[in-house]
Amino acid sequence: MINEHDPIRLTVDLPEHGLKAGDAGAVVHVFEPDTSFLAEFFAPDGDTIDVIYVERGQIRLETPDEIPPPPVMHQLTDDGIAVLTLNNPNRRNALSFLTLLALERRLAEIAGDPDARVVVIRSEGPVFSSGHDLNELVNGEAEDYTAVFEACTRVMEAIRLLPKPVIAQVQGLATAAGCQLVATCDIAVAADTAAFATPGVQIGLFCTTPGVAVARSVMPKKAMEMLLTGKPISAREALEFGLISRIAPVDELEEQVDELARQIASASAHTLALGKAAFYQQIEMDRPSAYQFASKVMVDNLLADDAREGISAFLEKRQPVWTT
Repeated sequence: MINEHDPIRLTVDLPEHGLKAGDAGAVVHVFEPDTSFLAEFFAPDGDTIDVIYVERGQIRLETPDEIPPPPVMHQLTDDGIAVLTLNNPNRRNALSFLTLLALERRLAEIAGDPDARVVVIRSEGPVFSSGHDLNELVNGEAEDYTAVFEACTRVMEAIRLLPKPVIAQVQGLATAAGCQLVATCDIAVAADTAAFATPGVQIGLFCTTPGVAVARSVMPKKAMEMLLTGKPISAREALEFGLISRIAPVDELEEQVDELARQIASASAHTLALGKAAFYQQIEMDRPSAYQFASKVMVDNLLADDAREGISAFLEKRQPVWTT
């Protein structure tokens, strides 16, 4: 039986879609078991998403009226900014299992793409993300719940380990795992209308996994207050307590994030990757160990071509030409 989230692979070329035999995808919606379904495929360049309707083993040109939107859209700008957009505003951009798998897949693609230098995670609609899809967390088995939380953990760790900076662009409410996503990103810029909460306690499900990321961004007592009460905090409070990096007027949010991303993207990719990885490693060490580790990283950094070029360019009062 064909189920949603099942992997699928093309057996024929589809040049009109930019796809070839062997390209992998995933089932995104089943209309009738084993007879008709929608499959989502990604073009080889990683930029184009196609949803194809399959009926009784045949690809159809016409699709049903009710086609679910791709859960995550991916765009790469000329400036090297990879924009990932949560694309299900009607469901408050919930981090469903399918959405988490799509995010994981996109982050893996970006990790290997030398043209992608910075990542921006944003969303459509008034809500940034309401967290996990509660429909997937009721009347299930332990293994079903485990799969959801393991997928979420893989996404959060993929962001932390990605050798490129990740910016959250938060235009509205971010709750539970949505708040976790914001806390996990390297930088978070929020609109002045945004709000943040870990409200699981109010429905009998403590936000334990979101708390992992929130407690590493927010001072412990404020993090516990958020987790114990579920009460939302404003963008101003989120900035004060370290959950976000800066606030922008809602009508300037996209412009400010783009400017920040372009500034970061202008740096050496090797230096950014080295620095990001080192930052997260040293922050978990005691101070003497952190200094010893950081000194070794700086020596390695100085031996890299881009460091030599950058220092020479500064001394010669010219723009550097990076090798990465």
